[in-house]
Amino acid sequence: MAKEDYYELLGVGKDADAAALKSAYRKQAMKYHPDKNPGDTEAEVKFKQVNEAYEVLKDQEKRAAYDRFGHAAFEQGGPGGAGGFGGGFGGGFGGGGFADVFDEIFGAMGGGRRGGGSSRGADLRYNMAISLEEAFEGKKAEITIPGSVACEECHGSGAEAGSQPVTCPTCNGHGKVRAQQGFFTIERTCPSCHGKGKIIKNPCKSCHGVGRVEQEKTLSVTIPAGVEDGTRIRLAGEGEAGANGAPAGDLYIFLDIQNHRFFQRDGANLYCRIPIPMSKAALGGTIEVPTIEGTRTRINIPEGTQSGQQLRLRGKGMTILRSQARGDMFVEISVETPVRLTERQKELLKEFDEISREEGSNPESEGFFSKMKEIWKDLTD
Repeated sequence: MAKEDYYELLGVGKDADAAALKSAYRKQAMKYHPDKNPGDTEAEVKFKQVNEAYEVLKDQEKRAAYDRFGHAAFEQGGPGGAGGFGGGFGGGFGGGGFADVFDEIFGAMGGGRRGGGSSRGADLRYNMAISLEEAFEGKKAEITIPGSVACEECHGSGAEAGSQPVTCPTCNGHGKVRAQQGFFTIERTCPSCHGKGKIIKNPCKSCHGVGRVEQEKTLSVTIPAGVEDGTRIRLAGEGEAGANGAPAGDLYIFLDIQNHRFFQRDGANLYCRIPIPMSKAALGGTIEVPTIEGTRTRINIPEGTQSGQQLRLRGKGMTILRSQARGDMFVEISVETPVRLTERQKELLKEFDEISREEGSNPESEGFFSKMKEIWKDLTD
């Protein structure tokens, strides 16, 4: 009976990427899992076929071989058998003999075929959103991630309790087999143990020989003070469990710092914009501004402060990662023009304007308009 196409088993196209393959595999594995289909031998066979298909297609080298040779890529002797150069040199470069040999040789040199050993678990990514205050102070958080963990029944070996994986009789534990093609010897991954060097005669009933089961896990994560947007935190060994006792992958946490309603961050420095009355800008004084710690601090407004002027508070910025130092906080002043004036206020402002012209209290605007008068005079002459 011909074996079913691996792509059709998983329900994906041949152009499916790693993420699509993984998603399709999980869907099919859940559908045909023996625990959901007790006593259904057809579902059990389908479950094993789905696992076999995913094991091949998730590996780039195995997938490339399958795409080219089909199921023959994993049969004893590999594609093309051991028939030399298609009946001697007389067959030319056709028939898959000579050309296939060179493809195998140069493919191995370029990409490197590595057989043997179990498959390390996949790495996982987790996106975590934190506030600017949490980035300043640091925090401890618990996260729950879906994935696979080592089977507790067999401790990840995949073998039933009381038994152990045995040496593969096909490759004698090497994980690779050799085939003779003419005067070339081609080495390929063992089709029986898929490069592991061992096979499981009595598979574990809980994980069905895979050595891992799907399960959510909760982890405690420490976010250090001073992290920046996009910071990556690696938790070694907290990714998906490896097959048949292989090492687990890693978990990578990517931090996304949310925008703050008051502060803008630039490296270790913080920036904010504070509106002040025109009178305060002219006369000077003291105002209170919030800080990232959640407290308030006083700053002095010099007489004659202009809109857009920045005042610097040293050591009031963000924490610097792995350091006791801190950045600075910059306060940008925005001078507010009064609105909804009473008649009395208007009279006082008019009086103030007249006195200001006599005393030269507005040098910048007066200088500007003096220059403009000269320009207009030149244009009319």
